[in-house]
Amino acid sequence: MTASPQAGLAILISGRGSNMQAFIDACDSGRLDANISVVISNNPDAAGLQRAAQAGIATCSIDHRLYTSREAFDQALVDCLAHYPVDLVILAGFMRILTPVFIAPYSGRLLNIHPSLLPKYPGLHTHQRALDAGDKEAGVTVHFVTPELDGGPPLLQASVPILPGDNEDALAARVILQEHVIYPLAAQWFLQGRLQLRDGAAFMDGQAIPATGIPYRAETS
Repeated sequence: MTASPQAGLAILISGRGSNMQAFIDACDSGRLDANISVVISNNPDAAGLQRAAQAGIATCSIDHRLYTSREAFDQALVDCLAHYPVDLVILAGFMRILTPVFIAPYSGRLLNIHPSLLPKYPGLHTHQRALDAGDKEAGVTVHFVTPELDGGPPLLQASVPILPGDNEDALAARVILQEHVIYPLAAQWFLQGRLQLRDGAAFMDGQAIPATGIPYRAETS
């Protein structure tokens, strides 16, 4: 009997690729039963491209500045991914707003991670906004991607306390540690068939996921 082929991941990055590295580590350790088929960046100078290449992963640079519209750039992404086995697309610090040209073909198998406890603080500067609001905790959310910016249904959330004297950098450093834990975990759940997007809502093992996602605890995994 031949082994079933591993699921294929495509990871989209714009910078250094710290979450991408978390996926590389999770695949290498067996925590994530998948193979990274390709890493794509809209930034030809992204440090993450070199990190991926050093790990033996195929890479592709598609400079968004060479395209006249978001839609044209998104079509180039679709055309690139057509050359690789892709069961799940991971947005890992991909700093582009995607259009339906890309979202529609991958609907239900497109994940993003956002550094806030969604639905709080979509968009940028999330940690500073949490500090300015006097919040007692901050965190990170893995969610399905839909055309609404940071508006897809949350899947998994991890929180960290906001400590006295915290600044944006200190808070971000604690949050990113949680990102590296819960993002590969959510991907593993998806590849196991446990996560689904149906009619704009997220389900885990056939049960509707709460509007703020499943709260992560060590036993959650």
